[in-house]
Amino acid sequence: MKHIIITDRAPKPIGPYSQAIRAGGFLFLSGQTPIDPATQQLVEGDIGAQTGRVLENLKAIVEAAGSSLDRAVKTTVYLKDLSDFAAMNEVYARYFSQNPPARTTIEAARLPRDCRVEIDLIAEA
Repeated sequence: MKHIIITDRAPKPIGPYSQAIRAGGFLFLSGQTPIDPATQQLVEGDIGAQTGRVLENLKAIVEAAGSSLDRAVKTTVYLKDLSDFAAMNEVYARYFSQNPPARTTIEAARLPRDCRVEIDLIAEA
């Protein structure tokens, strides 16, 4: 059975999808972009600022589901420009300093609202 997770501490979905789904002992989080949940506007700034906002959004969703980033098992990072990898990685490492999840990072031609980064996540529920 699947259970939909929704929180006001993360941006509202901009399409027909859920922030996250709990199923089979796992949480499957939709890709998060650097949207400020208070304003529903894209966070201005460099890749570091945008990555921080994305990870705060993911953190809010896993916590709303009763889990934490420590229980993340897999992430996928989509970068508009792979030359932003080092700066993104510096911020990412602050959120996953101990036992980081498996990760894939790719360059994407275009991301929603022309943001610089999007990250999705799978965690233990």
